[in-house]
Amino acid sequence: MLGTAAGITLPPASASSHREAPFLTRMPAVDSTDFYMFRSYETGRSDYVTLIANYIPLEEQGAAPNYYAMDPNALYEIHIDNNGDAKEDLTFQFRFNDINNDNKLTIAGKQVSIPLVINGSTDINSPGSSALNRRETYSVSLVRGDRRTGTRQAVANADGGSATFEKPIDNIGNKSISDYAAYAAKHVYNINIPGCNAPGRMFVGQRKDPFVVNLGEIFDLINIKAPATAFDPNAEKAAQDVLANKNVTAIELEVPISCLTNGSEPVIGAWTTASVRQGRLINPNPGSGGASKEGGAWTQVSRLGNPLVNEVVIGLKDKDHFNSSKPVNDAQFLDYVTNPTLPALVEVLFGSAGVKAPSNFPRNDLVTAFLTGVDGVNKPAKVSPSEMLRLNTSTPVSGTQNRLGVIAGDAAGFPNGRRPGDDIVDVALRVMMGRLCTLNIGCKPSDAPSGNIDFTDGAYLDSTYFDMGFPYLKTPLTNSLTH
Repeated sequence: MLGTAAGITLPPASASSHREAPFLTRMPAVDSTDFYMFRSYETGRSDYVTLIANYIPLEEQGAAPNYYAMDPNALYEIHIDNNGDAKEDLTFQFRFNDINNDNKLTIAGKQVSIPLVINGSTDINSPGSSALNRRETYSVSLVRGDRRTGTRQAVANADGGSATFEKPIDNIGNKSISDYAAYAAKHVYNINIPGCNAPGRMFVGQRKDPFVVNLGEIFDLINIKAPATAFDPNAEKAAQDVLANKNVTAIELEVPISCLTNGSEPVIGAWTTASVRQGRLINPNPGSGGASKEGGAWTQVSRLGNPLVNEVVIGLKDKDHFNSSKPVNDAQFLDYVTNPTLPALVEVLFGSAGVKAPSNFPRNDLVTAFLTGVDGVNKPAKVSPSEMLRLNTSTPVSGTQNRLGVIAGDAAGFPNGRRPGDDIVDVALRVMMGRLCTLNIGCKPSDAPSGNIDFTDGAYLDSTYFDMGFPYLKTPLTNSLTH
C-alpha cells in the first residue's frame, strides 16, 4: 500500500470544507467550501487584496432543471480583523434575491407559465437577459464595527450607482449560452466601497471548483498506493482529483489594501461565515407566499478561515459548534490545536513505514500556523490567538509562485494568506507532521522525526490551474455539447 517514508501519499480529509460538518450537509447553499485572501497578482493590481469565499459544494455540471442558487433567506459575510483582537472591524454582507419573471407561452389561447428557468427564445448573453425566466440579484453592505450593531452602508456599482447587482445563471450549456466566459465577464462590476477613495471590483457566480483532492480513497483508511521502493518524483501527481468535474459558487471582492488595513498594522485576518434565521415555518400550501417563512435572529451555521481546520483539527463532536462560533472565543478549541489527533492517527496507520508523530506538546508550531500567524511573516504586532486566515499586505507579490508557499520559501503564499494555486493539502499535511519544526518555528527538528517527509495526497495543484487576473477562478464546466 505504501512505500518508503520519503514517498508516502497521504491525504487528510475531504475537499477542503466541502461537507465538513454534520449539520451543514443538510444545508449546502450555506456551506462554505474554500476561502482565499491574497495580494492581487494581476498586472497593475498589486495595491489590492482579493477575497474569495466559495459556497455550495460539489456542484454537478448541467444540474438541470433548477441549477444552483444562493439562499435568499441567508446572510453571507466576509469579515476583516485589522488590529489583531480577533473581532471583526469590517464586514462585507451579501444578500440574495430570487426573481421569477413568470414567463408564459400561449397554448391554445391560454397563457401558461413555462416550467424552465429559461424561456428558449434567445441566447443568454447579458445580465438580466429577457431569456431568463428566473434571475438572481444581490446587494452588498459594508459594516464597520460589530457585524450586527455597527455602521452599515451600501456598496454601489461605480458605473451608474445602483446598489443591486445581477448574478449570472449557471453554465447551462453551449446552446443556451454560446460563450459563457464572455457572458460571465459582463457580471464583473467596478464598485464604490463606502469610505474607500478608490473603486474595487466584484464578481458573484459559478466557477470551476478550484480545489483538488483525491477524495474517494481518503476515507477508505487512506487507501492510497505509493511507490514500493524509492521515492517517486511523480507521486504528487499520481492520484485522481475527484473535484476535476465539479463547480462551486464564488463570492469575490478585490479591495484596495488601504481600505482594509487600519493604517499602522499591515497584517489583516479574515474569515467567511453564513447565517440563517433562527426559525423556519414550512408552508403547507406554497403559493405566492413561498414554501417557507423564516424569522428570528441571524444564527451562524458556517465558518471558514484557514483551510482544513474543521476537517482535520476539530473533533467530530464539536464540528457544528465550531461553525457557529466566533474567533474571539477560540480558546475553547485550544486542545485540538495543541494536542492534535491527526498526527497520531497517521502514525497508527503508517508506523510500519517509519512515520512518527511530532513529540512536542503543546504543539506551539500549530498555534503559530493556525492561531497567531508566523513571526516575521504574517503575525500582527498584537494578536489575540484565534483561528482565521492572515495576510501581511506589505509582502510583495511573487513573480513566480511556489505551490507550497512559505515552507518552500515563497513568503507570499500560504499560510501568508492563500492563493488559488497554493496546494494547501500537501502544505497542511507537512505542517501537521512537523515541517515547521524543521524550520525551527515553534519547535526544533528533533521534535518531528517525520517532519522532512514530503507527504502528499497525490492530487497536484499550482498557479497554472488558474487565470492571471480577476476573478482568477476558471469558467465553470458544463457537460453540454455544441450541436
